[in-house]
Formats: sequence, C-alpha cells, structure tokens
Amino acid sequence: MSNTESVIVVHGLWVHGLIMGWLARRIARCGFAARTYSYPSLRLTLTENAERLAHYCAGLAVPRVHIVAHSMGGLVALRMLETDRSVRCGRLVLIGTPYTGSFAAQRLARFPGGQALLGRSIAEWLARPRPVIDGAIEVGVIAGTRGIGLGRLVAPGLPQPNDGVVTLAETMIPGVTQQIALHVGHSEMLVSRAVARQCGAFLRDGRFEPGAGGRS
Repeated sequence: MSNTESVIVVHGLWVHGLIMGWLARRIARCGFAARTYSYPSLRLTLTENAERLAHYCAGLAVPRVHIVAHSMGGLVALRMLETDRSVRCGRLVLIGTPYTGSFAAQRLARFPGGQALLGRSIAEWLARPRPVIDGAIEVGVIAGTRGIGLGRLVAPGLPQPNDGVVTLAETMIPGVTQQIALHVGHSEMLVSRAVARQCGAFLRDGRFEPGAGGRS
C-alpha cells in the first residue's frame, strides 16, 4: 500500500468512531494511513448511512481507500459497495459482521423497546436480500469464537460458536477472499493485538497471516 491510500475504520452499533481509536492506531503502526469514521447507527437507515460513507470516501484525495469495519459497520460498508460502484475501494476487512442475519438482534427486537434499541439500519439489513460478493474487491472476514458478550444475556440459546453477540455462522460470506476465526469476543476485537495484526496483514497482502486458526 502506498502512503497515498487511506484505511477507514468504521464502528458498529451504539458507539462513536472514537471507540475504534485503538484499532486504528495499531493499523497505523503497520504503516497505513488509518482514520476513524463516525455515523449515526440508530437514527438513519442502512442505505442512508451507506450514502454518507460513500460521500466521505469520495472526499478523500486518494486513488483508493481500504475499509476495516466492525459488526454493523461492515453492513454499512457492504451496502455502500452494493449501491455505489464509483467508490474506489481496494480491500475490505469485516470484523464480527453478521452478514447472514442476527439471532441476537431478532431476540432483542422481541423485548419492549427492542426495535428502537436496534435502530433503522439493522432493521433494513434484516429485511433485505444479502448483497453478492463478486470478487471485484478483496474481502477478508474475521470472526470471533470467545462467547463473552451482551448477546448471551439478551439472546439465550445463541448458537455456538459465537463471539458473545454474533455467531460464527452469521459471519460466513460466500465469495470472499478469505475467512478466519480467532478466539476473541465481540467487543474484545477492538483491542485485540491478534485482530489488529491480521487486519494489517490483509490490508498489506490481501491474505491473512498463515496459522491464524481460520478457514480460507
């Protein structure tokens, strides 16, 4: 990667871009120009958030951008790439992103006020067909298998293995470049040296480091 390219680090549900600061700094130490991005994860629809991310990418004076996205942030990135082919995206790393659906979100939605807690973006994702990964962009997926997280409380019976919020099966995406699983929890991914190292490897080489304990 040249120093004229940027890595955008995108957060998930309920949080601000500041929460991605540690991961962005670790990625920067690998030699990349990393910056965090914030968006309203509850108030706007998935398509609206995707449009905002596309506008942000277009405003960067670089030949292409790379994206590292956690959880729902990955859904925003995927929706952006589905709807706006003009985005100059090189590589995409999805961390704990519930591509196929979300057992935990569906259970939370049954509680009083649960749908409001999930917001409009998650509701849109659950209701629409999944985008097809066509190979035009290199996509790496990191899943977690350490079942510690909020999902264990709001969604009893969360299928194993899981990261405490998202199940391993929910992260599996047909057609991606590579998928791996690490023994980390959903929130732990944001401060995991192993996750940061694998993000750096994929951004640099288009492959995760060998022996990561995953599947390719």
